[in-house]
Amino acid sequence: MAILRLFAHVREAAGTGHDEVPGATVQQVLSAAVDRYGPEFGHQLEVCKVWLNGEPVLGPEPVSDSDEVALLPPVSGG
Repeated sequence: MAILRLFAHVREAAGTGHDEVPGATVQQVLSAAVDRYGPEFGHQLEVCKVWLNGEPVLGPEPVSDSDEVALLPPVSGG
């Protein structure tokens, strides 16, 4: 299972900052996370950037047990 890392509002929606989530691709990991954490979590994904092992991805990329999928919501500041 891939390690899912969550930050800011997606972390709050899931109730955790990290979890092990099954899936053969990034998209499958995200789908399993939505099933686990619910529709509000799924809505939060729409605005997040997805990274695999520190690199931005689109979703069809394969993952293995040693991979880390991170969800990064938009950041604002000034």
